[in-house]
Amino acid sequence: MRKDNNMRKSMRRARIVTETAISAVIIGLGGYGIYTAVSRTSDVGSAPVEDVSDVSLIVTESVIETPDPNAVIYENVPYSTKDKFRGDLILVNNQHEYLGGNEDLISINEANDHLDSETYIIGNDYDMKIQRRIYAPLVSMTRDFNTATGYDDLVVIGGFRTTEKQQELYDADLESTGNATSTRVALPGHSEHESGYAMDFTTSTTWDYDGTGEYDWINKNCWKYGFILRYPENKTEITEIQYEAWHYRYVGVPHAYYMYTNNLCFEEYIDLIREHPYSGEHLSFTDGNSVEYEVYFVSSDDGSEQTYVPVPTGKKYEISGNNIDGFIVTVYCGEDVEQTAEKPTVYGSESSGDSSDDNSSAESTDEGNDDNSEKSTDNGSSDESSDEISESE
Repeated sequence: MRKDNNMRKSMRRARIVTETAISAVIIGLGGYGIYTAVSRTSDVGSAPVEDVSDVSLIVTESVIETPDPNAVIYENVPYSTKDKFRGDLILVNNQHEYLGGNEDLISINEANDHLDSETYIIGNDYDMKIQRRIYAPLVSMTRDFNTATGYDDLVVIGGFRTTEKQQELYDADLESTGNATSTRVALPGHSEHESGYAMDFTTSTTWDYDGTGEYDWINKNCWKYGFILRYPENKTEITEIQYEAWHYRYVGVPHAYYMYTNNLCFEEYIDLIREHPYSGEHLSFTDGNSVEYEVYFVSSDDGSEQTYVPVPTGKKYEISGNNIDGFIVTVYCGEDVEQTAEKPTVYGSESSGDSSDDNSSAESTDEGNDDNSEKSTDNGSSDESSDEISESE
C-alpha cells in the first residue's frame, strides 16, 4: 500500500516538472519572438512640430464681381468692305492709289457767296473745289488766322483735280526736268488732290507761300481745325514728296493733333494705328482741348462684301477707311449718345447721305465774328504763279 502511494507521488512530481518545463519553453519562445520583433523595428524619431504662434489666420471669402456700369459695350456693325477706300483717313501716296470716287465737292467761292459774314479764304476761281466736309473748318481756321495776324490774303490755288489733270501735270514735270520720275508731282491716280481732301495755299499779295513769318501761325494751329502740313521737310524719305510748305490735308482734329504733337507724317501715323487693333490695346490720348479719344484698327474682310466693325454703344464715334487694309474707329470717350441713334457711316460712301445742296455747308459756318476786318476781294491771279504751284504734288 505504501509502495503504491510512493509511486503516485513520483508520477505527480514528474507531471509537475514536465508541465513546468513546457511552460518555461513556451514563455521562452514568446520572449524570443518579442525580442526579434523589437530588434527589427527602426527608430523613426518624433515628427517635427511647426511653431504657428506667429502665423495669422487667413480667411478667403468668395467675392462676386459687380459689372462696371461705366464699361463700354461694343457691338458689331456691318460696313461695305469697299468703304475702306473712303473717309477722312485714307492714305493716298505712291504706293496706295486713290480708289474712292463719289466725292462730295463744293466750290469755295460759291459757298462764300452764300455766307452772311466775312470769310478770309477764297478760291483761285469758281472752279476751285474741295470736299464739302472740309469747307467749314477751312473757313474757321482762316478767320482765326485773320484775327491773330490781321492778314486776309490767303488763296486756295490747288484743290480737287481729276486723274486726267494730274496726268497732265505729271507729264509736264517730267518734260521740264528730264527725269524718269517726279518728286514734285504725284503719280496720276496717287495724288491727294484727286480725293478733294487736300489744298494748296498761296497769297494774293505775292502769289507765293512759304509758311514762314505770320503764316507760321497756320502750321502751329491747323491741327485745331483738323488739318496737317502733309509733306514736312524732315519726312521726305517717307512721303517720297519734296517739302511743300503750302500743301495741307484734312484728317480730322484728333488725328491732326496726335501727328502734330508727336512729329509724325501721315504714313507714320497710319502704320501706328495698325499696331493698335480692336482686340489689343487701343491708342488713347487727350488733345489740347482736353478731349479724350480712343483709336483702334479693324482689318477688312476682303473675302466678303461686308466687314463687321466693333463699335461702342452709347459713345460718339467716327469711322474711316485707311485705303489699304481696313478701318479706323475714333471714339470720343467723353461724349455720350443715345444707343438708338443712327450709326455713323464712312464719309464718302454711297450710303453716307452727305450729298446736299451747296448752301448747306456754307450756312453752317456763318458764325464768325462780325467785327473782323474786311476780307480780300481780289479773286484774280497771275497765270504764271498759278501754274508754278499747281504743278506740286
